[in-house]
Amino acid sequence: MTLNQILTPQIEKAIQQLYGATVDKVEYQATRKEFEGDITVVIFPFLRQIKGNPVEIGTKIGEYLVENTSVIERFNVVKGFLNLVVSDSYYIEFFNAIRNAEHFGFVTPTLGDKAVLVEYSSPNTNKPLHLGHVRNNLLGFSVAEILKASGKKVYKTQIINDRGIHICKSMLAWQKYGNGDTPESTGLKGDKLVGNYYVKFDVEYKSQIKELMAQGMSEDDAKKEAPIIKEAKQMLVDWENGVPEVIELWKTMNQWVYDGFAVSYKNLGVDFDKVYYESNTYLLGKDEVEKGLEQGVFFRKEDNSVWIDLSDEGLDEKLVLRGDGTSVYMTQDIGTAIQRVNDFGDVGGMVYTVGNEQDYHFKVLFLILKKLGFDWAESLYHLSYGMVELPSGKMKSREGTVVDADDLMQEMTDTAKSISEELGKLEGYSDEERSQLFTTIGLGALKYFILKVDPRKGMMFNPKESVDFAGNTGPFIQYTYARIQSILRKADFDYTTEISGITLDVKEKELLKLLEDFPVVIQDAARTHSPALVANYVYELVREYNSFYQTVSILGEEDTVLRIFRVQLSHKVGEVIKDAFALLGIVVPERM
Repeated sequence: MTLNQILTPQIEKAIQQLYGATVDKVEYQATRKEFEGDITVVIFPFLRQIKGNPVEIGTKIGEYLVENTSVIERFNVVKGFLNLVVSDSYYIEFFNAIRNAEHFGFVTPTLGDKAVLVEYSSPNTNKPLHLGHVRNNLLGFSVAEILKASGKKVYKTQIINDRGIHICKSMLAWQKYGNGDTPESTGLKGDKLVGNYYVKFDVEYKSQIKELMAQGMSEDDAKKEAPIIKEAKQMLVDWENGVPEVIELWKTMNQWVYDGFAVSYKNLGVDFDKVYYESNTYLLGKDEVEKGLEQGVFFRKEDNSVWIDLSDEGLDEKLVLRGDGTSVYMTQDIGTAIQRVNDFGDVGGMVYTVGNEQDYHFKVLFLILKKLGFDWAESLYHLSYGMVELPSGKMKSREGTVVDADDLMQEMTDTAKSISEELGKLEGYSDEERSQLFTTIGLGALKYFILKVDPRKGMMFNPKESVDFAGNTGPFIQYTYARIQSILRKADFDYTTEISGITLDVKEKELLKLLEDFPVVIQDAARTHSPALVANYVYELVREYNSFYQTVSILGEEDTVLRIFRVQLSHKVGEVIKDAFALLGIVVPERM
């Protein structure tokens, strides 16, 4: 039982006995640093049921708790806040209960529970992954891991946008200017090679627009009449009509990209249970539109197009099928959602990890699915996130100035290498161990820096700042974990004995209070779909551990019982750091 679960019935009992009243709920908060106490009960909400002075009410409840429970030793009341000092024995009992628990705070899914499907990444096949995709992948992967730890069955998926005009632009440019280049002949990753031809198309297109405008054509007309864009549009028509050589080229170049993506995903440490392709899903949803018409969910206009009227929801009319019977993105997303539920069989909710520029789209999609009568539509969530920028400014992929994900990961590893070498922390490492460590630190820095920010906020990513070994960074937390492992290696005595009857140092108590919070943090992070809660929790834990490490003696402690307890406490903190970082997709090194 948690402290709150022990205290709440006792406080309700106190109010019943002292005032003959019942309260709806008991509100707790952490005790402010300037007051003595481990947990604070907020008295003000009780004033709805109890008439009186909040200080007197708090005092009476405090006296009752000291007399009637073994958990509370003493208390103080500041205005309407009852600050409770919790007994050392409570925290020691709690620690002994969790000390040997593997993955403390994680919950096993209940058999028969509905699963949650988490979609992330979902790139186009005309370019490599970039910094925006990095945030998307890290968020989606982390939220999936957090949901899993909170007790949900989870499926990870992505839908690859492998068709459309943007793909044809890369294909056409390769046909015209590629001279038969392949990833093998150029030594380039396939996604990079294809991305280069997307940029090449844009350069040629702009050049042709400029030429036509010099001949007196307006900019709008030049954009439509440029020969290269006409050819790209024709290629798209040919693809839709199944022209064999176009389909063959499309398959070949897409496979180059998939091979490239696979390397990037492996390096980034993310994975998927099932991959969908837009070329297989873009016709889905049309049948559902027909069913919706019969149900009266949709209506048809004179031009034969099909719409939904969402004015009763404060939105406007939304197109779901064009007059010529072709689908729009909304049609496809309706069909894909239904297809996924059918494919997996036990999906009861979905999380879509997509940038905040699509907020309106998902609002509409979720409303449509609800109106079509799907019960799982009540459990859809758009994990909306803000733009990532670099100190040098925004990214544009058409102009080839995009921040490439592979280059960024390499830069992070190189930065970790140069900082580690400056600090001189590498004695006794083989070249292979050094290389692995630099990757672990570099990627840890990248992931932590991105995930510690609330997903909904835009953010500035600064590679150099993220690899700092001090402050709220991944390497600082990794270094603390490695420090704990060093202590455990040096502990040349049996520290498995259960400890009781000791007086806790204030630093030990603070650490135990933070450990007790971990299960709640996991549940809160799952409920809010926010890895930032886990990231900032583990930073607080590490900060508190370093303060403990500086203040008390661990291996040098003369009292055997205290020495054993402090090593046990260090061991558990290390385990929680490792588990929390695993939820963020970050590896911790055994030594640094």
